[in-house]
Amino acid sequence: MEGNMKVAIMLDKMKMGFVERPIPTPKDDEVLVKVEYVGVCGSDLHYYEQGRIGDYIVEPPFVLGHESGGTVVEVGKNVKHLKVGDKVALEPGKTCGHCEFCRTGRYNLCPDVIFFATPPVDGVFCEYVAHEADLCFKLPDNMDTMEGALIEPLAVGFHAAKQGNAHFGQTAMVTGSGCIGLVSMMALKTLGVSTVFQVDIMQKRLDKALELGATAALNGKEVNVVEEVKRLTDGKGVDLVIETSGSEICARQGIEALKKDGTLVQVGYSASGDMCLPTSMICDKEITIKSVFRYRHIYPLAIQAVAEGRINLKGIVTNYFDFDDIQNAMDMSVKNKADIVKSVIKIG
Repeated sequence: MEGNMKVAIMLDKMKMGFVERPIPTPKDDEVLVKVEYVGVCGSDLHYYEQGRIGDYIVEPPFVLGHESGGTVVEVGKNVKHLKVGDKVALEPGKTCGHCEFCRTGRYNLCPDVIFFATPPVDGVFCEYVAHEADLCFKLPDNMDTMEGALIEPLAVGFHAAKQGNAHFGQTAMVTGSGCIGLVSMMALKTLGVSTVFQVDIMQKRLDKALELGATAALNGKEVNVVEEVKRLTDGKGVDLVIETSGSEICARQGIEALKKDGTLVQVGYSASGDMCLPTSMICDKEITIKSVFRYRHIYPLAIQAVAEGRINLKGIVTNYFDFDDIQNAMDMSVKNKADIVKSVIKIG
């Protein structure tokens, strides 16, 4: 496909703009996707507000966005499983395929991954993207491309739940009720965990958690979270905690709320990069601590869960923005975190 496309670029901290770039040509093993929806991730907002995440530093002009869904408009000559017109969810990380981690199936840990919107790799706040066909997952007829865009954060939630060996009969707590906290809760419920307590200090997010299926919502400003969990579990505590906030307070609460031999899955990144945790309690309880870096082998599972009606992905979205309104979309998402749970940008 010839011609130019509109691309939204980060010009500086808290400043967006638009440029035109040529529509990319797909390679033999790629497809060209017309991007229709892109979710605004917490990492996008962090890059936008701070200009960096750890050692990953934005050098403008830079294209944000990695949660995307769209429609195939052109296929490379070696692509057999997709055709023009297919709706797809794009897994944003292309790995090397040869390292120890790729060869053993843990490809999310590949040190040479090329991941959308991770500097210096541009993201998908643009009208078209050429992407490896094996990383474009066809959506069933009863799903739309907005849901396709949200498969990416849902994959994080499922990976967190699987890292914690979530299963029927468990009781769990999720700390943090942003997008990742909510999809983690829904993943736990889908995998059979019938009782899930959701924790946050923003009431609107807790209300959303209840709407989407949480057993109880605990506002850390209003109750002692650990005491309330113990009360709700007849003093037993929970089997599993998924910590998505990156807050040391929440991580400590999780450890205190766990039963002996329980599991803490750390998903959220600490703002400082470090936490001080109660190691004596960790040892006394023989707690298992796991962590999450993105996901692996999850997209088909996540798509199936949504297609079968087990997960209401659209329910996490609180705000929609047009592509032309991207400056306002990013500003609002940074400044109004108490009210905005998840923003989605309609590209075309």
